[in-house]
Amino acid sequence: MTERKETEELPLLIDGYRKEIWEWKEKESQWIKDQNLLEGSKRIIDELSTKIIELTKDNKRLADQLATRIEQLTKAGF
Repeated sequence: MTERKETEELPLLIDGYRKEIWEWKEKESQWIKDQNLLEGSKRIIDELSTKIIELTKDNKRLADQLATRIEQLTKAGF
C-alpha cells in the first residue's frame, strides 16, 4: 500500500519541483535584468558626473576670461 502511495505521489512531487525550478529561473532572470540595469545606470551616472566636472571647469575658465576682458575694456576706457 505505501509503495503504491509513493508511486502516485512521485509525479506530483516531480511536477511541484519543476514548478519551483521554473519560479527560481524566473527570479534569476529578473535578478540578471536588474543587475544589467544597475550597471548601465552606474555607467550613465559616471559619464554625467565626468561631463558636469568638465562643464564646471569650462564655466570657470569662461568666467575668468570674461572678467579679464571686462578689466581690459575698463582700463581702455570703454
